[in-house]
Amino acid sequence: MDQNPKRREDYRARRSSLNLHRNRAFAADASALRPGNFLARLVGVVALLAVCFGVAWTAHMYFTVHSVIDGKNGGNTATSAKIANRQPISILVLGVDQGIEGRHDRGNSDTMILATANPQKNSATMTSIPRDTLADIKGDPGDKYFMFRVNSAYEIGGHEASMKTVSSMLNVPINYYLEVNMKALKSLVNAVGGVDVNVPFDFSYDWCDFHKGKQHLNGRHAVAYVRMRKEDPRGDYGRQMRQRQVIEAIAHKAMSVNTLSNYRKLVDVFNKYVKTNLTFNDMLSLALNYRGCMKNMKSSYIQGHDAWIDGASIQVASTKELQKTSDRVRKNLNLSTQTLNNEETRQNELNDQNNHIKWDDPQAFTNYQIYDQNQDKPASGSNSGYGEGTGTGSSSSSSSSSSSSSGWHFHW
Repeated sequence: MDQNPKRREDYRARRSSLNLHRNRAFAADASALRPGNFLARLVGVVALLAVCFGVAWTAHMYFTVHSVIDGKNGGNTATSAKIANRQPISILVLGVDQGIEGRHDRGNSDTMILATANPQKNSATMTSIPRDTLADIKGDPGDKYFMFRVNSAYEIGGHEASMKTVSSMLNVPINYYLEVNMKALKSLVNAVGGVDVNVPFDFSYDWCDFHKGKQHLNGRHAVAYVRMRKEDPRGDYGRQMRQRQVIEAIAHKAMSVNTLSNYRKLVDVFNKYVKTNLTFNDMLSLALNYRGCMKNMKSSYIQGHDAWIDGASIQVASTKELQKTSDRVRKNLNLSTQTLNNEETRQNELNDQNNHIKWDDPQAFTNYQIYDQNQDKPASGSNSGYGEGTGTGSSSSSSSSSSSSSGWHFHW
């Protein structure tokens, strides 16, 4: 160490002079503090605070929605491989009637819509499945519901039975489900600020008036719009069309930036009334990477033929109709078409051979029979050609049945 006092004093003097010189670079000259510069700094600070608040609000919204949706999935947060890789997907939308009109049981799925989305083609399909369509109900261990109304699958085994039943009927994979309690429709429509639909004709229902043409619906009007059936000249098929209109309109609005301000309402509705196996990350990826599919949406439905079976009104879909629907759905999933070979087509074939069913006859079938599983003889209880019974028409009721040695009965 240098022991010379004079040298140490010279060194300190030089260091002090150097520091003072550097500090001048950061010291603002009084003449530089003009009003214009002060205003610019103030605007910058306000903008910075606004960005911070925006980021905080967005983060709060993100984690709130994330927590609610993934909490309903048992904490599963991962993005599924199909959605992460932008592959075609299928979703079964179930509108269940639990709690409607005083019902307290599980209820039926009065609305069944099979939706597909293909981001590679930017195309989507939405296929309504009439609730009274005759189907081989899967997921029933006792086979009580062999060949029953398709909406009874939900009562048997919830969304799992519904997915298996529809998948078997159309020979298509179903990846996801979205189960919506119909009590949510009013709140859901209000949460997105209402929806616009093209009303097909003038009618009134449940104290709500509808006029042909474009009309904006709030939640109460939307519920009335999708529930009316008897005044529609197309019956339940017309109602299904209106259901698809409202669901498609909600989907468009839900992806809108304007809807973010109502995210709390959407979260509350979702938390109370919606069940799904889609995670939050799945939904986020769908909104970002699949939204182009909404621009090319093709809506359709399975056209059934009226039939009286054991005194009950049923819709029987021809093999040709089922095949057409299967082909359309499989193509949008990038799957090759396959000839249907299931219980529904077997029943049709047996009725064609033995009862000479005329699918082009507009009159309701009175001679369509249900045949035993794996056998070519009619099941006990299946009608033998009568058509005047005590059927419930197209109305939906809580279904129950009893099995016999033949395994088939209708009890409504």
